[in-house]
Amino acid sequence: MNKCCLIGRLTRDPEVRYTNDNLCIARYTLAVDRKFTKGEETDFIPCIAFGKAGEHAEKYYRKGLKVAVVGRIQTGSYTNKDGQKVYTTDVVIEDQEFAESKLASNGGGHKASADDFTNMTSGIDEELPFT
Repeated sequence: MNKCCLIGRLTRDPEVRYTNDNLCIARYTLAVDRKFTKGEETDFIPCIAFGKAGEHAEKYYRKGLKVAVVGRIQTGSYTNKDGQKVYTTDVVIEDQEFAESKLASNGGGHKASADDFTNMTSGIDEELPFT
């Protein structure tokens, strides 16, 4: 099985191209945090979205936006203009969605406080079948 799930932030606006058949191809890089015992590091994962997913990325995704993606890892290679073989690893997007609200991505998010919630436990003791 070849499936990966990532949550990260776009490092720049998606780079979008269309094929001769008018198929949208959007490329973007996700900065994904990786935690370990001595701290945290960031991996930069190249992603490719085709068709409707590419059009969605073109229309709504911008640098800094936090997104969740599901896809498959695909490797490849090509020869560059200097004649050297270059190996690639990309995540081909199967599903993608926003991982935070628009307000939060713009720095205008609201942090929850105790005043934001009602007392949901009042009167619950009478409904419980055990004590």
